[in-house]
Amino acid sequence: MTGKAKPKKHTAKEIAAKVDAATTNRGGGKAGQADRSGLDKGGHAKLECPLCKITAPDLKSMQIHHEARHPKVPFDEAKLSNLHASSVPESSKPRPGVRGSFKKYTAGSQPI
Repeated sequence: MTGKAKPKKHTAKEIAAKVDAATTNRGGGKAGQADRSGLDKGGHAKLECPLCKITAPDLKSMQIHHEARHPKVPFDEAKLSNLHASSVPESSKPRPGVRGSFKKYTAGSQPI
């Protein structure tokens, strides 16, 4: 017998979440590190911060990073380096299939 308010069996939602977590590439580990660096296939690391060399997948993420980490320096989009344009031509290798998370919104706003 189980304790109070504890389900006796796993729910379908919980099992589906475990299957999704086990089968979806979230970009962790050594393969994810190679993807984040963008050296081999270009990866999802499109932009690089000129001040601290951290990478971000898009302009909005880089702007959020810049406002949080470098508040005294004004954000200049022209100073960002595009890793996809400088490292690998578009047609040479396929892009990796990291899906990531769909929850890219803040509290109180709608999903993108």
